[in-house]
Amino acid sequence: MSEKKRVVLVGCGGISNAWFNAAKKFPEDIEFVGLVDLNLENAGKRNEEHQLNAVVGADLKDVLKQTNPDIVFDCTVPPAHCDIVTTALNHGCDVLGEKPMAETMDQARAMVKAAEDNARTYAVIQNRRYLKNIVQYRDLLASGKLGNLTTLNADFYLGVHFGGFRDEMDHVLLIDMAIHTFDQARFISGKDPVSVLAYEWNPPGSWYKHGASAVCIFEMSDGVVFTYRGSWCSEGMNTTWQCDWRAICEHGTLTWDGGDAFAGETVTEGEGFTRKTEPLPIEPAEELAFTGHAGVMHEFLESLKNSVDPQTVCTDNIKSLAMVHAAVESAETGKQVVIKY
Repeated sequence: MSEKKRVVLVGCGGISNAWFNAAKKFPEDIEFVGLVDLNLENAGKRNEEHQLNAVVGADLKDVLKQTNPDIVFDCTVPPAHCDIVTTALNHGCDVLGEKPMAETMDQARAMVKAAEDNARTYAVIQNRRYLKNIVQYRDLLASGKLGNLTTLNADFYLGVHFGGFRDEMDHVLLIDMAIHTFDQARFISGKDPVSVLAYEWNPPGSWYKHGASAVCIFEMSDGVVFTYRGSWCSEGMNTTWQCDWRAICEHGTLTWDGGDAFAGETVTEGEGFTRKTEPLPIEPAEELAFTGHAGVMHEFLESLKNSVDPQTVCTDNIKSLAMVHAAVESAETGKQVVIKY
């Protein structure tokens, strides 16, 4: 049996509970040896709630010296990610962190370089990749039963009243939420982003300061087009958080409502004004051993054991982040933007 990985978790706010609960599924693999938060009361509270015996501190460097961990979990707010991740990598730790990687592409590139320079693994929580229905959707498209994918559409419509900092953010939908959908699109299609044309607005009646609605048209690799329509101030007829999807392929179409509903049709005859189609047989999605945060964590731990990259490794996830920043640039300038990462 391999030794447990010694873990320091940084950022003991509300989201950290999702990480602690996921980690409880891997008692043979993980031991929390340190908790870091600028508010020591938060760290102490998590230490007690989850019955840990970890070193508690407000300074990551100090806790790293005291505990000598193998892994750092970064659950801090986005402005802190670059400093926390590079500090951990330079100390020789592998890192699993919250999305998004960073506030800027320059920061993200510095984080990737730190991982490469230290020969460490840095991966990002993109928990929507680890849900059985999105895996089913991706696999159905990859099976070739409908031919090659040509167009992928995602609709995201929710009326959510967070209150707090989101109400005052610029580009709130694109920056705070769209990365989930953009990463889902890359996962579903297997394609990488090439360019984007985006438009955002704040509808009358919006309770956000800026950018609660957006439309984006992405050119992806191999000529695939991905379109995104979204709003965070859309009351009624809400989609799921996973979006409503339509994939158009050479020989048919496959839809997914982001929940349990799939529907597909494939062409059966090649003549006529409109071609005859029949329903695509779709079996129930197979259960996954680990889902959500636990799915990401499990793959991360297994990747370290086997010296392979997890699917959300920073060198890949930076492409999803680049989609966000390119969309913001396009919305600000009104021009199509080539995506660089």
